[in-house]
Amino acid sequence: MQNILELKNIGYSYHSLHGETKALDNISFGVREGEFIAIVGPSGCGKSTLLSIIAGLLEPEEGTIAVNNPDGSLHYPKIGYMLQKDHLFEWRSVYRNVILGLELNHCMTKECLETVERLLTDYGLDKFRDKRPSELSGGMKQRAALIRTLALEPQLLLLDEPFSALDYQTRLFVSEDICRLIRAAGKTMIIITHDLSEAISLADRIIVLSGRPAIVKREVTVNLTLADDSPLAARNAPEFQGYFNMLWEELTHEH
Repeated sequence: MQNILELKNIGYSYHSLHGETKALDNISFGVREGEFIAIVGPSGCGKSTLLSIIAGLLEPEEGTIAVNNPDGSLHYPKIGYMLQKDHLFEWRSVYRNVILGLELNHCMTKECLETVERLLTDYGLDKFRDKRPSELSGGMKQRAALIRTLALEPQLLLLDEPFSALDYQTRLFVSEDICRLIRAAGKTMIIITHDLSEAISLADRIIVLSGRPAIVKREVTVNLTLADDSPLAARNAPEFQGYFNMLWEELTHEH
């Protein structure tokens, strides 16, 4: 399958009065349509910086990002960016929070609003549409934040540790639920996570970054033999522990 995006020799440095700090060095990998990619690496290695470059929020100082759309066009894929915190506004209802992106982008069409209604139902939030964010559980808030992201019909979803604020049990169920729905929608996803088990259970491929300045140390294609391919079931796959040990070894060598 063709890559919809190709990162070629991406480099980036932070500049201050005290000098230059190299964050990313010669980062190259492709992203295929419908693929789930997890990015792991030591704390502070530049994972979020890399995601911001892919999102177009930062300009790489070195290298390029090539676009290969399935239809042959050269437009940059429509990006949906989901951060660690849900950033829901307490003075708006759940419904008014999830349509915020549509309002800001002047996309309040009948079709877009129908998509929101469908997503509220699919994500089990239709009965909470008039509630305030403080009345929702942590998992429900993350679902609302994802609906707000999906309402604009992005081609590529970028998730920066979206489940890190949740307790462990909630995180397991919410990550499985959200990723199942993203796959069902046929979206492409890149997720940053510090949780190796989460990376193995959710991703088709894992990009392992080194310490700063980050390079791509390894790319791991995940193949689990299970009749049930859900993220929770993946943790019981016979290959799971082997992938975990491999990733752990790559990261612990950084220290």
